[in-house]
Amino acid sequence: MREYRVRTIDSLGRGLEVLKVLQDVRAASLHDLHLATGIPKPTLTRILYTAYQHGLVWQRMVDGAFLPSHTLQRRRESDDSEWLVEIASPVLGELSQRVQWPSIISVPRLDHMETLETNSSRTYFDGLPPRPHGFRVNMLGSASGRAYLAFCPEQELEAVLARLRLRKDPAYRLARDDAAVRRMVETTRRRGYGVRAPDFGGDHDRPRAEVDDGRESIAMPVRLDGRVVGCINLTWRRQVLALPTAVQRHLEDLRTAVRTVEERARAAGLGHA
Repeated sequence: MREYRVRTIDSLGRGLEVLKVLQDVRAASLHDLHLATGIPKPTLTRILYTAYQHGLVWQRMVDGAFLPSHTLQRRRESDDSEWLVEIASPVLGELSQRVQWPSIISVPRLDHMETLETNSSRTYFDGLPPRPHGFRVNMLGSASGRAYLAFCPEQELEAVLARLRLRKDPAYRLARDDAAVRRMVETTRRRGYGVRAPDFGGDHDRPRAEVDDGRESIAMPVRLDGRVVGCINLTWRRQVLALPTAVQRHLEDLRTAVRTVEERARAAGLGHA
């Protein structure tokens, strides 16, 4: 660049320094950024909020970490989870505020679902710890896992079931009952959403008789180009709300949230075959 006899903008320089750190480390807490840049936390907060308003950074709700927006960097195939959480996080926040119950987004892995984001602010679950980032969810028992299995492509379903059949622990017994799996898949497809298995209490391996988190859930798939890239659920206290009542009250809210995430992902050019 040419030499210009002008004064530099110190505040802009600090903002660019923060963005560079985020691009280098990919995710950082406010304290991490303070240590890396030496910028006071109140100033950092103003920088981050300004960058957020301009679509340059976003905050992951599950742990409060700040990340660079996908608009700042080319998306790689392995980044599906990050852009999905970035787009879905504010939608989950709006959904939870509206229905007053937490919402979780999870993605399929080889033999389980993985929690990526939980929004439970200002809901009836404030007293319960949210699912941590990376929490492993049983694919056969959870509402999200069943929604994924029911709506993923048939070849993908068969590949997942083949892996699950190799697991010998009791939590995967259902995978070896082809007729039962097919009934579950067909019922979920007709219904349009997944529900928890009757004996599922939230633990990855143990049945509700041994571990019961007291919750019930419904989940729907987020689909792009024929793929299920993740599932969004609503979860609530079973003693407060019966499943039929929750479906009657909140299913359309959940469906709207899923469609919003899909539409925003397509608008951002994130769907691919």
